[in-house]
Amino acid sequence: MSLRPTATLTRLGIAAAGGALAALTVTGPAIAADGANNDHPRLYKGRVTAKSGLLLRTAPTRGSAVIRSEPYGAIVHIFCKTTGDTVHHNNRWYLLTDGTWAWGAAHYIKTIGPSPRWC
Repeated sequence: MSLRPTATLTRLGIAAAGGALAALTVTGPAIAADGANNDHPRLYKGRVTAKSGLLLRTAPTRGSAVIRSEPYGAIVHIFCKTTGDTVHHNNRWYLLTDGTWAWGAAHYIKTIGPSPRWC
């Protein structure tokens, strides 16, 4: 079976993020505890710009399962970014750490401060 280049990149991004999540199993509670600390060097921040709220998903794809949502204007904590399905000409997705690890389309999240690192 032949995969499209974007499908291959999406799968690589998902695999990399999965590895990062596995590595964070031990440090996850420490990051969650530091989530309120705005100076945490491993987390970035963003604000939800989707007027009707942002659906957060299990993978950086539009067809993946919805885990939860964030309302318009909510501040979210971003762990890293990857490429995935294109949403309004933007194929970037952010892995969010607020309560549950979930993916949000970058088109609907305005970063606050520095751009998140790659997964």
